[in-house]
Amino acid sequence: MSTSAPRPSVLFVCVHNAGRSQMGAAFLARLAGDRVEVRSAGSAPAESVNPAVVEAMKEVGIDISAQTPKVLTSQAVQSSDVVITMGCGDACPVFPGKRYLDWQLDDPAGQGVEAVRPIRDAVEQRVRGLLAELGIPASG
Repeated sequence: MSTSAPRPSVLFVCVHNAGRSQMGAAFLARLAGDRVEVRSAGSAPAESVNPAVVEAMKEVGIDISAQTPKVLTSQAVQSSDVVITMGCGDACPVFPGKRYLDWQLDDPAGQGVEAVRPIRDAVEQRVRGLLAELGIPASG
């Protein structure tokens, strides 16, 4: 391991941690590999990941069927360099010195796979943009 800068940590947050934040985390993990630490959480996590989201991600070769929604903790926010909220607003704790991004994306809850596809594609484009900002080349 070289003595380069420590790898950045990115936390994706949405209310249920069942759709947008799961897609963001999955795309970042796929495109950055081990060069970025990836987490996702929700302020009011659902029981399971949205099945239409699982299906839409499968279509692009990413299996998130084993993921489970996780509760958002202050610790998760404090230990992240970049916190990306996806529509949870004030439910996300704010700490000084962290970089916060708010990605306005439609909520896939209750939507079929047809409606999830454009959200998925928008998430992927934003993740690629984030990697470029972080100076990390996307693999694939």
